[in-house]
Parts: sequence; structure tokens; C-alpha cells
Amino acid sequence: MTILTHIWSAAVYIIPFIFVLSTVVFFHELGHFLVGRWCGVKVDAFSLGFGPELFAFVDRHGTRWRLAALPLGGYVKFHGDANGASMTDSAAAASMAPEDRAVSFFAQPVAKRAAIVAAGPIANFILAIVIFTGVFYVNGRAVLSPLVDAVSAGSAAEAAGFQPGDLIVSIDGRKIDSFEDMQRIVQVSSDAMLTFGVDRAGKTIELVATPRRRDVSTPFGTTRVGVLGVETRGKPDSWRVERYGLIESFGRATSETWYVVARTGSYLGGLVMGRESADQLSGPIRIAEVSGEMAKIGIAALLNLAAVLSISVGLLNLMPIPLLDGGHLFYYAVEAIRGRALNEKAQEFGFKIGLTLVAGLMIFATFNDILRLTRQLMRWG
Repeated sequence: MTILTHIWSAAVYIIPFIFVLSTVVFFHELGHFLVGRWCGVKVDAFSLGFGPELFAFVDRHGTRWRLAALPLGGYVKFHGDANGASMTDSAAAASMAPEDRAVSFFAQPVAKRAAIVAAGPIANFILAIVIFTGVFYVNGRAVLSPLVDAVSAGSAAEAAGFQPGDLIVSIDGRKIDSFEDMQRIVQVSSDAMLTFGVDRAGKTIELVATPRRRDVSTPFGTTRVGVLGVETRGKPDSWRVERYGLIESFGRATSETWYVVARTGSYLGGLVMGRESADQLSGPIRIAEVSGEMAKIGIAALLNLAAVLSISVGLLNLMPIPLLDGGHLFYYAVEAIRGRALNEKAQEFGFKIGLTLVAGLMIFATFNDILRLTRQLMRWG
């Protein structure tokens, strides 16, 4: 392979990765920026990326818009902040003129500060809904009929009496239109008894099955989900494409966003309780790998990945960890209850804890990526 071939092979993954991550980060920070401006706070800097500055300009409001060399995040620095994490510059704050203090972040009422901080994760959820709406509206939805072509031996489906040719029409009274609808309910219902409405040779019967918890491979690693044990071969006549108007696309996009939120929340809860594997935690290497694979499929697949990642970033930032948006919101809740903010020493201590936790999470996720790549290379070898 020539050097140009190696460069092209890397670019196939790096360019989609930068596109996806930069889009998600930009809209997250844009949420902070817009609500900050709306609340009358001066914005000193809006940075996409970290590290050395590649390009910058200053707008008429005095905000420095900068593009940095490391596309692994970004920040909005409000007036009076010591850094992009909104830690207050105490020395600068003490010597501020009244007019500067009035437009500083730290001087705003707690409700305004909370709104500015919450706007970042909210922007991530809005971005996901917008992307899903556009994809549904333009491409529609490919729907696979919930027809059973095969039943796995020893599975929950076999124990319940499923047979090839059965058409699943409902689960616990909820109408099922696609194989995907059935999968989504089953996956979150491991060890729970479900009643399936089944069309068998024109007659509707009921079968009761309890999905069994199994480890299943996903693009981001291994996750434990409920498995019924029915298969469909996806024959051409089993597929249909549903088209939606703008309003219906928005409704489906909202439902899709909520589904990803619920699944991610369920995974995080299961991780804490020890029911889920940490193998699914992925870092930038795996995200780059998946971005490249989605880009090969098409722009719609890449945009869907951006939407899912945007939701994940929004949820992660809402965790009550100092340094993250959720940590700031926790501090503001304490301030609202106490009537005064925590002292500076307590906030700095929390910041250090948060930095340690976030750095540890990133190192662990990157270690997972490297371990996964090593296993792949060993299999290929």
C-alpha cells in the first residue's frame, strides 16, 4: 500500500468522525451561547475544539470565535469565567467595574445561570429531534414485517410455542407494526412475562413468553438485552417503506429520541447496578470507527449516528458530576435551597473530583477501544 492509500484509508474514518463530533459539540455550545446572550451575559469566547488556535475572528459583540486543532470538544467562556468550565475568576471579579459585573456570568441570578447551563444538553436533544425529523421526512422508514421465519432451539420463543409463519400483531395489548417494534419491547423486557398476540393461519392466538437476558453485539460493544429467539429472513416481500408528512415525521422523531434516552438511561442504571457490561463504553477511537462505517452506508446513516451521539452527550452532561453541566445545576439547586452559593473552596474541590471522574471515564473508554482493536487484529492475524 502506498502512503496516499494509507492517508485515504485514515481519512475515510477521520473526516466523518470530525463532522459528527463537531456538529454535536457545536450545537451543545450554541445552546449555552444563545441563552447566555438572551440573558444579557457577555460571551468572551466560543471555541470549537481545544488546543492551538487554527482560525479566529471577533464579532461585533466582542466574542472571539475560534477553531482549535483538537476536535474533541469545545467551550463557551462567559465574561468573568476563569476557564471554559465556568469557574469564577475571583481576582478579576473583585476588581470589576459595575458595568462589567452586570454582564458577567457569576453575577446573574441563579435561575438565569441554571437556564444557561441547561441549554447545552437541551440543544443536544433538539438537534437529535431535528435530524430524525429530516431523515424520516426525506427517506421515510423501512419497515420489516414482524413475521416469524424461524424459532431458535432452546429459546424463550420455542418454550412459548412460537412457530414459523406466525405474525406478531401485539405485545401486552400494544399494536406491533414492525419487527423493530417487537425487538425494542423485548430488549427492555428481559425476565418479564409478555403476552404476544399472534396471527397464525388467519386466527389470532395468545402466547406468553419471558425474554431471556443475553449479551448482544452492537456497533459500540456488547450489551445485555432481552432476547425472544425468533428470526426473520427479511425476504423482499416482507419489507415496505412508510412515508410521512412533516408533522408525523416530527412525532416519530420525538418518539425515537425518547427511545434512545430511555435505552441509554436504562444502560447507565444497569451499569451502576452491575447488570450491564462496561464493554459498551466507547471512546473517540470507536466513535471514529463507527462514523466511518456509517459514512460508507450513506449520509442518512451518518446523520442518525450524529443524532444518537447528540442524545448521549446531552444525557452525559446532565449527570450530577462537577465539571459537567449536571454538576453546575446541582450546585445551583443547593444555592437556591441555602440562599447562598457554596464557598469557593468547596466548588474547587468538587471541580477536581469531577475532572478526575471525567478523565478516568475517558481513559477507561479509550482503553476499551484499544482492547477491542487489539482483539480484532488478533482475529484477522
